[in-house]
Amino acid sequence: MKTVIMAGGRGTRIRSIAKDIPKPMIKINGIPVLEHEIRSLKKQGFNEIIITVSYMASVIKEYFGNGSSLGVDITYFEEEQPLGNAGALFLLRKQLDSDFLLINSDVMFDVDFSRFVDYHKKKRGLVTLFTHPNSHPFDSALIAADQEGRVEDWFTKEEKRPYYYKNRVNAGLHIMSPMVLDMWTESEGNIKQNAALPLKVDLDRQILKPLAGTGKMFCYDSPEYVKDMGTPERFFMVEKDFISGVVNRKNLLNKQKAVFLDRDGTINIYKGFLTDIESFELVDGIGDAICRLNEEGYLVIVVTNQPVVARGELSFEKLHEIHRKMETMLGLKGAYLDGIYVCPHHPDKGYIGEISELKIDCECRKPKPGLLLRAANDFNVELEESWMIGDSENDIEAGRAAGCKTVFIGSGDFGQDLTVGSVKEFVENWI
Repeated sequence: MKTVIMAGGRGTRIRSIAKDIPKPMIKINGIPVLEHEIRSLKKQGFNEIIITVSYMASVIKEYFGNGSSLGVDITYFEEEQPLGNAGALFLLRKQLDSDFLLINSDVMFDVDFSRFVDYHKKKRGLVTLFTHPNSHPFDSALIAADQEGRVEDWFTKEEKRPYYYKNRVNAGLHIMSPMVLDMWTESEGNIKQNAALPLKVDLDRQILKPLAGTGKMFCYDSPEYVKDMGTPERFFMVEKDFISGVVNRKNLLNKQKAVFLDRDGTINIYKGFLTDIESFELVDGIGDAICRLNEEGYLVIVVTNQPVVARGELSFEKLHEIHRKMETMLGLKGAYLDGIYVCPHHPDKGYIGEISELKIDCECRKPKPGLLLRAANDFNVELEESWMIGDSENDIEAGRAAGCKTVFIGSGDFGQDLTVGSVKEFVENWI
């Protein structure tokens, strides 16, 4: 699969770090961020690379040459005048004869591309976005998708968004079919045979966003490390993460450590079986605690029994809306969740309005460890180095059955398990 790296930007927001070089050449721990990208791609077999260049193009071309020193084949497309971050793709159309990887040049990443590519092939869409949660969703473009990953809506930073939303942000890595370029050309009529070129095109707003709701674009959610270093603040954060090893450790090729959290009574104040979104309130200090876990490199994964769904007291959509509220409230505190796993089943029958197909004795309802085991498989989690935290005996038993260390919130006797008053107390004393 060919890779196109968009490296033509001026980097005006980060000029205080380096004024005399193009943004992709700014160094992270002594190596240009563009070289970090190429090395990561090479390591996973992406050897054919096209770099689009414009501002101070000669600096990039002289440094990398044909790529042989890095074991890759690099060709360049030089924009005589700025074409936006996607205009060059139309002029490269003849070289893009199959699905290709499209990457922003100011992104530090270390991801398992094989998972990304496999997901794209499985979904058989025209575009797959690499998406993830971040610590500032209120200041980012948000992607809304259905349960199958089809992108339904795309909210830019400037647009009005839903009151509650899932923390899902486009990370700047894309797999695209060249058919998207043909579709856009035909629908917009902006490129005609013998028409004057070049054409300035914005990738997100003009090409990708219009695909939302068509069923042809999917999002691939991953907790792996992908961060842009386009501002001074983000640059210093990325460099710190690289030096500390966080960037590499987050690659799902490596075993991950996780903190599994029960929901009711652990993240939000326990109010019985929660069916009213207005009753959802975060436990005091939980945002700070999860933020600290995010910073320490733990995956933070919610595992929750929700028998109210099987009993017909709460629909899946209303459950998802409660979880969107949870993610929104945590995001406003700079915290995020890497996954939410729900057991909607309930074994006992006889409830008015119950959903018969959900009234089963399943393997995911705690105290069984099914939710934890599924998350561990999805995220390559090393369970022995992970924690399960909850406020009931079922949570503790599920954690033990999965092989995790366990933490009980409340008072009780659970042998060797930690007993604390809150997740915040656990984080402050044991993380």
